[in-house]
Amino acid sequence: MQAKAYAAYSATQALKPFNFERRKLGPNDVKLNILYCGVCHSDIHMAHNDWGMSTYPVVLGHEIIGRVEAVGANVTAFEKDQLVGVGCMVDSCRQCQPCKDDLEQHCTQGMVMTYGSPDPKMPDAITHGGYSSHIVVDKDFVLRVSERLDTKAVAPLLCAGITTYSPLRQWGVKAGDKVGVIGLGGLGHMGVKFAAAMGAKVVMITTSAQKGEDAKRLGADQVLLSNDAAQMEEHAGTFDFLLNTIPVAHTLDPYVALLKIGKTMAVLGATPTKLHTMGLIFGRKIIAGSLIGGIKETQEMLDFCAEHNIVSDIELINIQDINSAYERVIKSEVKYRFVIDMESLDKA
Repeated sequence: MQAKAYAAYSATQALKPFNFERRKLGPNDVKLNILYCGVCHSDIHMAHNDWGMSTYPVVLGHEIIGRVEAVGANVTAFEKDQLVGVGCMVDSCRQCQPCKDDLEQHCTQGMVMTYGSPDPKMPDAITHGGYSSHIVVDKDFVLRVSERLDTKAVAPLLCAGITTYSPLRQWGVKAGDKVGVIGLGGLGHMGVKFAAAMGAKVVMITTSAQKGEDAKRLGADQVLLSNDAAQMEEHAGTFDFLLNTIPVAHTLDPYVALLKIGKTMAVLGATPTKLHTMGLIFGRKIIAGSLIGGIKETQEMLDFCAEHNIVSDIELINIQDINSAYERVIKSEVKYRFVIDMESLDKA
């Protein structure tokens, strides 16, 4: 089953066209034709082998929206032409306790990532993602997408969306809570939208007054400039929850000081940080991490978005523009996610 795609061929080469063989449709599989695929910073890390785990060539992309073309004999939950999505993982062991607890992203055998993982159903092959014409995925890792939403802007929900929704749910953010979203980018802008829809008082915490104004457009009630010592002192000890989306090395201490006694800051960026534990001890404060979400929770997030009309702010590009898009992501020159129109593959 030949697929057209763009792939990374090495850590230093630009992405370019790539044809490869998808696995045949199995009895528990769904084949979808890909309409749109979001561009995540993780794609760039994998393309450049920043984490030292990349295998080449690899087709990136784990924010996938498409329509069902065919289903296997055992598939009853999906039908031809249905709008569906695929996120950051396409399989897991299904047997370990995290999998049984709907936390497949924490599978003790290791989740099968949408791209770059050994493919358990194609020996000696790796999984390839959504910068491609179509994909075949186990039915248990396919998600329903509402036709009511702007389809192209749904794509980033499969990563940026669930990554921010999950910790807000995990730590019980509710109406009236004072929630700080630290950093306004692909993740941060979704954090603002979700927290606002949950009824929280949302404060955008940023070093940029200009970004703060945009955060108000997205639903923030207030802006806190973290490089203004007087403002930080005024807000010290007043937050019920902090969502830290900063994607680069930074110091956590100033943000810990903002939390109320016993409250939590969830850190989403996989990046080096610095912390003096004094700020945790005096106040019994908590720093936690969060990794995407399980399939059940991702479906819950998509349903929440349909109910509240939440999608990402995007810039639509053709696949031929992917390399320049990567450069712009690195320079933070996008508001707030790129999405590839996969129909442009036909022009490649």
